[in-house]
Amino acid sequence: MVADASKPAQTHSSDIFENEDAYVSDLLSYSLERLNKEPELLQGDAERLQRSIQVVAVDHYRAFITAADCVKSVHSEVQAVDAHLACLLDALPALEQGCREFVSGAGQITAGRSTNTQMLACHSQMLELLEVPQLMDTCVRNGNYDETLDLQAFASKLAVIHSDLPIVKALQKEVAGISAGMLSQLLQRLQSSIHLPECLRMIGYLRRMAVFNEREMRVTFLRCREAWFCSVVAELDRSAGAYDFLKRLTDAHRMHLFDVVMQFRAIFADDSSSAEGTGGSAGDGGDTGLLYSWAMHRVSLYLSEVQHGLASITEGSVLASLLEHCMYCAMSLGRVGLDFRGLLAQLFLPPIHDLVANALKHARTVFTLSLSEHKWVALPAVTSESMFYAGAEEGSGPPYSLMEFPPVAIFTNGVLAALNELRPCAPIALRHKLAQALQDTLTQAVAHLIKYHATHTLQDAESILFHLLVRGMSETAVPYLTACFARIYSQPSSASSATSGVGRTESGGGGDATAALLNVGVIVQPLKELLLLRATSESDLGPEEEEEQVLNVENIASPPKNVAKEVMTKSVEADAKHFPSKMYRIV
Repeated sequence: MVADASKPAQTHSSDIFENEDAYVSDLLSYSLERLNKEPELLQGDAERLQRSIQVVAVDHYRAFITAADCVKSVHSEVQAVDAHLACLLDALPALEQGCREFVSGAGQITAGRSTNTQMLACHSQMLELLEVPQLMDTCVRNGNYDETLDLQAFASKLAVIHSDLPIVKALQKEVAGISAGMLSQLLQRLQSSIHLPECLRMIGYLRRMAVFNEREMRVTFLRCREAWFCSVVAELDRSAGAYDFLKRLTDAHRMHLFDVVMQFRAIFADDSSSAEGTGGSAGDGGDTGLLYSWAMHRVSLYLSEVQHGLASITEGSVLASLLEHCMYCAMSLGRVGLDFRGLLAQLFLPPIHDLVANALKHARTVFTLSLSEHKWVALPAVTSESMFYAGAEEGSGPPYSLMEFPPVAIFTNGVLAALNELRPCAPIALRHKLAQALQDTLTQAVAHLIKYHATHTLQDAESILFHLLVRGMSETAVPYLTACFARIYSQPSSASSATSGVGRTESGGGGDATAALLNVGVIVQPLKELLLLRATSESDLGPEEEEEQVLNVENIASPPKNVAKEVMTKSVEADAKHFPSKMYRIV
């Protein structure tokens, strides 16, 4: 448009230059007079043109005003156009960016539309994929682990083939979460009471899941069974008493420990007992000792519980029964290489020793108390017909003649009570210690008699009764008690099998060897010296004094029958506060 406006201006200037050239040519052709008149002529032409212009201006002044207004309006509009063009130039980059974004958005929309079209075409297949996690969860809840593992394998295969698809990634994530829940359920099943077929199924599922290597699988199995074993032990009633608790604990270990070992060996067949003994091969990764270590851990905990419970048992028969139960458990577990009978000896020996030692100590205490409170009153002599228990074999029971001396009878009962506690479970390993304890008890009882004689002033009749008591202690009680102790270790009985792990009782010449441990002569030597001293003093008396003492003793020893019976009953009841008045049978 600007180029079109410049063309008339160039034409007008070229016409002016041509007219000037023609006018100059004309001037050169004029005469001098004409040249002199030329200014006047030019002045007249100019005046004429000026008048014409004025006339035209007067006649067309409106057109000039309109043109001026038009020029002014055009000038303002041109300025506005120029401002708008500047704004347009400023907005062009944003417009260009918007266009580019539009093109990009249009491309995405096109791609999305294409994806939606493809998804619509594969709608049924997509629904099947989206239902896989829900189907897996249903299978896990219902215990259909085979189908669950098949779906997991299908999802893993899709993840390998179409690893770039978002839906496959989301599917794989959900399947991984459900697989973790399935793993938790399988481990919980292993922590419950299940048998070998169920264990094989659970381990098979874990192997198909491929979450553990072989060693981790074995460790996981033992951890789960350990958790279940601990729950079984925790459910045992400890308030029923130490004996009942230990019996139930022993039964639980005998059954369940055997089951777990057999399950482990059946599932992991390469872990044999021979491999455990040699430490396994290098290819096994050194994990063949896992079963052995776990079994030793369980046995150690069991022995610790037994040791803790034995401290609460105060009866020999209960100890014998419990020992037999534990021995049977260890022998039963020996079928799988867990025979721990050799470890039971160190557990049962101290309680047995303490039980007998405490009973002997109690016997000494009661003997001291009964002797200090004893009333020296003669009692009727026991007839030969009542020397033994009714129906008992002659020589198998304690002599009833000791009933003439209540303190000695009570002491004999106390020692027999200790030996009766020892009889059901008499370990050969404690024979020397218990023989020494019995000898110390008898020696201390004899020493107390000597001390009593030295510290108490007795009348003649009381002195005679005291020396009769000493003779009964020396010639009857001490030999009888030592013979009873020897008989425990000389006669084989059912206790022998029960104590097979602690120390078998001896037979044959064992009684002689045991009797040799108790030196009866050393024990009763002070009593014999006391009796010898009494015999010497009696030999120095005159006939009249000796006859008077005999009469006094006969008067004391021969009260009316009913009076004698009442005195004997009161004396025995007063002295036998802690032991029954009748004798215990040792065999």
